[in-house]
Amino acid sequence: MVFYRTRNKILQKYLEGYYFLDEDEHLNTIRYKTFPNNYSIVSVSRNAEAHYDNGKIMISTSAVQKMNTDIFLRYTEPIEVVYEKAIDEITFYFKPLGIHHFISESNFTLVHKRLMNFTIFPDFNEKMFKIFDLNDREEQIEAIENYWLSKLQVKDFSLMEKLLFEIETSDLKIDEIAQKLQFSRQYINKLFLKHIGKSPTEYRKIHRFRNVIKQVKEVKNLREVTLDNLFYDQSHFHKDFKGFTKSSPSSFFKNVDTQKENVWLFI
Repeated sequence: MVFYRTRNKILQKYLEGYYFLDEDEHLNTIRYKTFPNNYSIVSVSRNAEAHYDNGKIMISTSAVQKMNTDIFLRYTEPIEVVYEKAIDEITFYFKPLGIHHFISESNFTLVHKRLMNFTIFPDFNEKMFKIFDLNDREEQIEAIENYWLSKLQVKDFSLMEKLLFEIETSDLKIDEIAQKLQFSRQYINKLFLKHIGKSPTEYRKIHRFRNVIKQVKEVKNLREVTLDNLFYDQSHFHKDFKGFTKSSPSSFFKNVDTQKENVWLFI
């Protein structure tokens, strides 16, 4: 599956990119593990059913024509994804805060309670059916980006952007960041849960984890990467890494192709 980075300059601030999966009756079961990240992931599938249970998503074909939309904001352990067979699917990766510029705050609150089979816009399913019916990938990409542009409502998240910057780049503890910005720790935690869907501590750990994966593409020395990402020591690094992958760093990097945009472990 090819990951397409967002082409429209305006959308690039909010949407990292997307990938397509095409229905194929000759393709056998697809099974892989995906690992925690800080994106808001919106997955749209045609004529499919998705069921989530105990860290596993099972996707099967539907007996009736329908559109299924699932949103994932918060997971701190690997999720196993199993397709009975290849289906028509488009999965979007929204940057932190990005999805807020397209859906209302009340809808985002609902996402916390209902991740599977979620309706984003009244015309969303109809538009997605038309996009899936296009035979040319370039036409699909143009239609997708034009549609998201039509829904864009730029909002002011300057405070959250400042908090994200501190969390991502500073070696200060969360309490120290709160004190620096003259907020309580509880207030910052509330803001993160409201706008990001996870706590600031979870966000920071996942950010460091993903940075390590990116940097290992070019730097082979894990110790060097560990220090660059503000881990206290190797023990701290291994503990966080094992929590997110359920494997050691050496085993993970041996079995996962970090050169690809989608860092999955096929099983």
